[in-house]
Amino acid sequence: MRKDVNTIKVKNQKKEKNKFIMSFENKIKELNIKLPEAKPPVGSYMATKIVGNLLFISGQISIDDNGQLIQGKIGKDLSTEEGYEAAKRCGLSIVSQAKKACEGDLSKIKSCVKLTGFVNSTEDFTEQPKVINGASDVVASIFGDAGIHTRAAVSTNSLPLGVSVEVDAIFELN
Repeated sequence: MRKDVNTIKVKNQKKEKNKFIMSFENKIKELNIKLPEAKPPVGSYMATKIVGNLLFISGQISIDDNGQLIQGKIGKDLSTEEGYEAAKRCGLSIVSQAKKACEGDLSKIKSCVKLTGFVNSTEDFTEQPKVINGASDVVASIFGDAGIHTRAAVSTNSLPLGVSVEVDAIFELN
C-alpha cells in the first residue's frame, strides 16, 4: 500500500481453507464503520448487476453521513483532503451496494477487481489519484487482500448534481 498520510493501512487477513478467519462484517465493526443505506438508482439503469461471477456497481456519488451531497470542484471549492473524504464516502456506498447485491452476505465477495473514480476538478488540478485513494483505501481496509484492485482516477469538468466525486466498481464473486 501507499505510504500517504491519508492512506489506510491494510492488515493482512489470515486465510484458513480459502475462508477468511475475520469476516468482512467483523472488519467493518472493528473499524467502527457505519455503512450508508444502499440507494436505489435515480435514472434508467440498475444500481448493481451480476454477470457470471462479476458484480458491477454503478457510480456512487459523494454523499456525507447526514445524507447531504458533497458538492463543488476539487482544487477550487474543496481541498485534496476534502476530496479524499468525499471519495471515501463513495467507497462506503459501494460496499453497501455490494452487500445488498449479495443479499446481505459480504462473504460472497471474492475480490474487488476495479474501481473507476471521477473527480469534479479544476482544469489545473492534478491530484486525482490522491482523491480517489479515499475510495481505494476504504475498500482495501474492509476487504484486506481481496480489496486490492486496479483503478482509474479521471478528472472531469462536471458530475451529476454538482457532486465532487463519483466512483464505480467491479467485484468478483465466489
